[in-house]
Amino acid sequence: MAGLRLGPLLRYVDGSTATVWVESDRPCTAEVRCADGAKGSTHTFKIAGHHYALVPVEGLAPGTETAYEVLLDGHRVWPLDASPFPPSTIRTPAEPADEVRVSFGSCRWAISPTGEKDPMGPDALDTLAVRLAADPQARRPDVLVLLGDQVYADMVSPATKRWLAERRDLSEPPGDQVADYEEYAHLYDESWLDPEVRWLLSTVPSCMIFDDHDVIDDWNTSAAWVAEMRATPWWNERIRSGLMSYWVYQHLGNLPPSELASDPVYAAVRASDDGTDALRAFAARADEDPASTRWSYRRDFGRVRLLMVDTRAARVLDESGRAMLDAAEAHWLRDQALDAPGSYDHLLIGTSLPWLLPHLVHDVEGWNAALARGERGPRWARFAEDLRRRSDLEHWPAFPESFAALTDLIAEAGSGPDAPASVCVLSGDVHHAYVAEPSWPRGEGPRPDVRVLQLTCSPMHNSIHTAIRLGFRFGWSRVGRALGRRFARHGRTARAKVDWRRTDGPWFGNHLMTLTLRGRSGTLALDRARAVRGGSARLERVRDSAIST
Repeated sequence: MAGLRLGPLLRYVDGSTATVWVESDRPCTAEVRCADGAKGSTHTFKIAGHHYALVPVEGLAPGTETAYEVLLDGHRVWPLDASPFPPSTIRTPAEPADEVRVSFGSCRWAISPTGEKDPMGPDALDTLAVRLAADPQARRPDVLVLLGDQVYADMVSPATKRWLAERRDLSEPPGDQVADYEEYAHLYDESWLDPEVRWLLSTVPSCMIFDDHDVIDDWNTSAAWVAEMRATPWWNERIRSGLMSYWVYQHLGNLPPSELASDPVYAAVRASDDGTDALRAFAARADEDPASTRWSYRRDFGRVRLLMVDTRAARVLDESGRAMLDAAEAHWLRDQALDAPGSYDHLLIGTSLPWLLPHLVHDVEGWNAALARGERGPRWARFAEDLRRRSDLEHWPAFPESFAALTDLIAEAGSGPDAPASVCVLSGDVHHAYVAEPSWPRGEGPRPDVRVLQLTCSPMHNSIHTAIRLGFRFGWSRVGRALGRRFARHGRTARAKVDWRRTDGPWFGNHLMTLTLRGRSGTLALDRARAVRGGSARLERVRDSAIST
């Protein structure tokens, strides 16, 4: 009899359809049955000895909520017997939706529940799950937007390190980092089998995009970095397994059923008794020719448009033409942002890496990029390459032309008679949370009544060194800004077309941000996970503010 190994995860939901992701322990037919009669089924596909299904559910009614069960070969496997959690449900949006609630964050390091002390403090996602499970009538997010580092392939928990040591010799590269598909699968098991998070992901739809730690720290920092990694004997298996597992565990569920139906890789994998070779060939192409693959995607929630942007695999790394997005990806982003003006009230751009950073960090990254391409000669270039790896100088400002292009796109999207009420850039990565607001020279930016915000929320479960905390605080200061200008002059870098100021934060700790959007107005909330006496945790509201102008 087939058993449920991992999941279910509720992924895509619209007014009448949904997809539910599961992993079983053997080949079988996976079925979802809803209390209202909606249902769907599909046969599992096989990757590297694992069996998966993305079950399309049809016949849902708009504006309703229905409990569901998962069956494998006709045997019910979800909800789990004696589950302490409320039933998993599928909530469809009303048409038109009167409110959209988007919770987002990044950087969730998992620790196995084996009694070890958690060095990172309370997990914000786990704490959200506990709160919602305790009050089934509470307002849930309409979607969880997970902005990268869903797993840490290069920083594993003590329990996973022990498991790796049982498989292979950790004195051989890559040591106590993951090496292959099976080890990536173990990371997802560890993260998504957490009982509270497992229930949460079964009942709240999710959108995901990778960042570096989903593969390795500094992934695609530079052409020199890639060349060095490809020269190692273990990297090819690492990157291909990383992309394969991302496609299975995260990417597939991002897509609506209509796109899945026409996806050639999905078709090839499902048509084969064992899709491993087909998926491995796809991952090899995606690594060797990044422009051949698009990981970015669009989701519409009523009159809220979300564009999730790949800022890792889509990079152009040649020093003479560095770009955060290759030409096709940049063209796609522009087309999606400007498609059917007037059809959305809020534009959300999900990018794991912040667009607007502390001014000192922004100028240092631009200075570093100029030196690395040879602006001050080969000696400075070697120094700059080493520095950007050690200091993670690889955000949007490290790709100045891409920063300018995104700035121009945001200004254009916010202009004209059909402009949305807000354009919000949702980001993570930097292990703290803040709100920044840009301003353009008169006549060059969005309409005055369009609110543009950089919303950064990170981590959900991780930490930051005290020295880095102080550095970020200093980076926002007047003295830090003045110091940044000196770096810019040394690198002969042009000043940005846009200025910005930090309007809230920085906050340090494990957080989730939530946007609640109603018509052309909205609110922003930030919740921090706080430990309480007895070993439990709660979400504490840190800030509530309006985002309408």
